[in-house]
Amino acid sequence: MKFIQYLILLFFGFSIGAQTTVGLLSYDITQSYQGYTMIYPHNQPNVYLLDNCGEIVHIWEDDAQFRPGNTAYLLDNGNLVKTKRNAAVGQDSIWAGGGGAIIEIRTWDNDLLWSYELNNPSARLHHDVEVMPNGNILAIAWESVTEAEAIENGRDPATINQGAVWPDYIFEIDPNTDEIVWEWHAWDHLIQDFDSTKANYGVISDNPGLVDINLDTNDGKADWLHSNAIDYNEDLDHIMLSVPQFDELWIIDHSTTTEQAATNRGGRSNRGGNLIYRAGNDRAYGRGDSTSQILFYQHDTHWVNEFVPDSHPFKDHIVCFNNRIGADFSTVEVFDPEWEMYSGQYATLNGVYAPGQFTNTITHPDPQAVYSTGLSSAQLLPNGNFLICSGRFGYIVELTPDNEVVWEYKTPRKGTEAATQGDTLTINNNLTFRAFRYPPEYKAFDGRDLEPIGFIENEPIEDWCDRLVTVSTPEFMEMQIFPNPATDLIHLSWDSGELIDIEIIDLLGRVMIRERGNGGMKYLDISQLENMIYFIRVDQHTVARFYKN
Repeated sequence: MKFIQYLILLFFGFSIGAQTTVGLLSYDITQSYQGYTMIYPHNQPNVYLLDNCGEIVHIWEDDAQFRPGNTAYLLDNGNLVKTKRNAAVGQDSIWAGGGGAIIEIRTWDNDLLWSYELNNPSARLHHDVEVMPNGNILAIAWESVTEAEAIENGRDPATINQGAVWPDYIFEIDPNTDEIVWEWHAWDHLIQDFDSTKANYGVISDNPGLVDINLDTNDGKADWLHSNAIDYNEDLDHIMLSVPQFDELWIIDHSTTTEQAATNRGGRSNRGGNLIYRAGNDRAYGRGDSTSQILFYQHDTHWVNEFVPDSHPFKDHIVCFNNRIGADFSTVEVFDPEWEMYSGQYATLNGVYAPGQFTNTITHPDPQAVYSTGLSSAQLLPNGNFLICSGRFGYIVELTPDNEVVWEYKTPRKGTEAATQGDTLTINNNLTFRAFRYPPEYKAFDGRDLEPIGFIENEPIEDWCDRLVTVSTPEFMEMQIFPNPATDLIHLSWDSGELIDIEIIDLLGRVMIRERGNGGMKYLDISQLENMIYFIRVDQHTVARFYKN
């Protein structure tokens, strides 16, 4: 079979692919990072692990009465940490978007190992958790503060519209003992310049470690801060919190005791629980102006994840999804918080925390394609690509550093039901809080069955992946492959006597066979390969596919 035939197959695949509306939309196996993508869509209870062909390889099912609360994480031992809540929230004392209630740890086989619930008139879990290296879990919660207490602490009464304020707090729980081993409360670190007769009065711009109790962008609703992400840096023992109502991310020192975290002294920073870094909106602490704001209702703020090689230039940087940077588009941002190891603090210039600009901004080739006013995520992949989830539209896309789309998937949900191929989905039909891709060599997958078991969508096009995979075509030679399908041996012949590198690659991008050939002919023993589709790559060009049977 000659290369020109593969060109025909390539264009045929994309013309058909244009008809897909849900599930896998496009896939370039030569540039996409191979792995397994976890999604936990809203309006349903299940956590899904997908291969790059959009097929389910594992599922953690739950009762229909539950909904995401909002995140799930796969541990390297194969256990799943997930958050959830009841679908019905009408009788709950504390409720706002992103509300949770329950944290669970489940085995790979979905057996329940541990559960913790916090949902009462005083406090409620919400949005996100972070699993620490020691196995403890950091969780975000609202705590209810009465209107009278808020006013005594300097809150402007005109900005309290629901009879209470719900500031955020973080607690660390040990799943082995159910013990709360550490806490930090935003309410312990307030500043206000509204009423000199009340507590916390001071000059806001002189106190960047404190939180302005009267900075309110939520129309006086009780959900004051709405923290939507938490991350932990083991090397620094720092915790990062995304605070979208302030258009900021905050970092605090976890090396304090709980008692020190309620003060402005103690810990390695000797600043107690005061903020030791904040970025995104200098005006939140009385500095700068509208031109210096760089974050706009951001989501998924985190340090570059552990799967990225240490040699990558973005290692130790922060990544986030910048939701409302434009009127109709969102971006992904990368920036360096400029931690100064020798001074033990984050860099500032004229009282303002670094950076004043981003290291890199990633924008979809069609900027409106990833616009989302809320939810959403961004992940730097080990090969330098970015996996981006536009949450309100359930659209997940992988972009290369050259801004080329190499993988696209649309969460196939239509409200509470699975979508059907061909459905047109609109905003909020298929809300997806985040997407995260795990590498195929992740320890959690050791010894696990990852064979595809079906699709989320109804009426799936089961050979879509085969049709959508792109192949590049070197023009300097022609190659013939036979037989195809093949059982034990395949014979390659090409119209050149030059030495070439030949690789056989599976659908996950793993190199199964690597050989060199010259003289225009090569036999490859494929008897040990499993029965499936494979790709032949010559000198880094994917030139053909064949079937092993």
